[in-house]
Amino acid sequence: MNWTLEVVVVPVSDVDRAKAFYADQLGFAVDHDTVIGDDVRIVQLTPPGSGCSIVIGKGAVPQMPPGSLKGLQLVVPDLAKARAELLERGVEVSEIQVLGENPRPVPEPLDNVGFVFFTDPDGNAWAVQQISSRA
Repeated sequence: MNWTLEVVVVPVSDVDRAKAFYADQLGFAVDHDTVIGDDVRIVQLTPPGSGCSIVIGKGAVPQMPPGSLKGLQLVVPDLAKARAELLERGVEVSEIQVLGENPRPVPEPLDNVGFVFFTDPDGNAWAVQQISSRA
C-alpha cells in the first residue's frame, strides 16, 4: 500500500497576499480557491511537478500562528536555475549553500547537499534542495 503526502497546511495572516506570493512569485498552480461563507475560505496550490499541495485559508484550516511553519522543502534538479528563477520573480532567496558532504560520488556536486532558503510574507520558512537524479 502506498502512503502519499498530499497536502500541507501553511498558516498565513492574509490569504490574498499569500496566494499572490505562492502563485505569482513561486509559480505554484492554483488548484482551487473556495469561499464557503464570510468566515471560511480554502485555497489549494501545487508546486510545478509536485504530488503534494499546500493549503492556505481561514475558517476550515487548523489554527496555527502565521509564520510558524519551518522546514518545508522543495527539491529541484538544478539549484542555480531554480534560484535564478526565484530572483527573477522577486523572491528574496539566500545564496547557494553546501550543507554536509555526499557519502558517495554523485553526478552533480550540489546533489543532496546544495540548498537555498526563503520565507513567505508571513515568515514560513522554505528550503530548496538539489537532487538531479535518484537511485
